[in-house]
Amino acid sequence: MEAVERMKGKRIIKPIVYGNTATPFGYKRESDQHTHQWTVFLKMFYDEDPTDFIRKVQFKLHDSYAVNTRVCEKPPYEVTETGWGEFEVQMRIYFVDVNEKP
Repeated sequence: MEAVERMKGKRIIKPIVYGNTATPFGYKRESDQHTHQWTVFLKMFYDEDPTDFIRKVQFKLHDSYAVNTRVCEKPPYEVTETGWGEFEVQMRIYFVDVNEKP
């Protein structure tokens, strides 16, 4: 395998889209009081294959989720869950090029 060498003064720009969607159930579940199903995602702006430069995406959810750190190692980079409130989600992108910081 050939060694990859960094080129000074060169940049590659790949636009991404990240966000979330939420759909109300229309009722409150008795078992856990959840009212919505939601999805948080990261995808390419143009329909490109992200695996050439994204190795994995880590999502850090609210501490109330039993498994609150989720890792997607291949597309689609998304997590779907249910809940009842709002919280911030931290996303960390790990690049194929190990010289790039997450």
